Amino acid sequence: MCGSRLRLSRLLLPDLRILENDVIECERCNRLRRYCVEIGEIKRRAYRDQTYWTKPVPSFGDPAARLVIIGLAPGAHGANRTGRLFTGDRSGEFLYRALHETGFASQATSVARGDGLRLKDCWITASVRCAPPDNKPEKVEFARCRPFLERELGLLRWTRAVVCLGKLAFDTYLSILKDAGRIQNRAPFRFEHGAVHPLEPILISSYHPSQQNTSTGRLTREMLRDVFETARKAIEH
Repeated sequence: MCGSRLRLSRLLLPDLRILENDVIECERCNRLRRYCVEIGEIKRRAYRDQTYWTKPVPSFGDPAARLVIIGLAPGAHGANRTGRLFTGDRSGEFLYRALHETGFASQATSVARGDGLRLKDCWITASVRCAPPDNKPEKVEFARCRPFLERELGLLRWTRAVVCLGKLAFDTYLSILKDAGRIQNRAPFRFEHGAVHPLEPILISSYHPSQQNTSTGRLTREMLRDVFETARKAIEH
């Protein structure tokens, strides 16, 4: 990391920590808050001896990152359990392996906070910060959570590429750009896996590494790695 980015990283930390605390303390969506707590009480058999996080899940990564990844929402027994996005479930296994292979992560697995994983030149966030029933946030829940993402994108000043995992994350990001006056409308931007949209920062769309997509072969290991190889070229161009 160059000296100017390192200095900026340190300057941004207080504001990012304030945002992190605001996310964790959020109680805006009663349905989601009840569901997260309920899942943490019922638990999955394999995790009966663990204490679930159950709070809204903050983002994490390199504050001076040039790559920002936007997902959908925490998994009920993944991030809602571990307290870190894409950590402790099949989606995370797929994602972090691809990030490690393309130099954005220090290791290929992520099972818990404090497991040694570090993101390099990469920041991971989500459209919704609480685990939703059936992985389906409601429209109003996207709207209530969107200000956190807007604040975050404003703080991440070195961003050169954004990867949206899934159409819902893609639509959320485009809605932010439209409302900020950075695009006139969303119609020209079609969601396709691996598509590169000539915006600033560059926008890359990808299928979400959900178990449904990866187990059916709709998204393969090579397909996801290709997305982050494209992102690597974009930020270093």
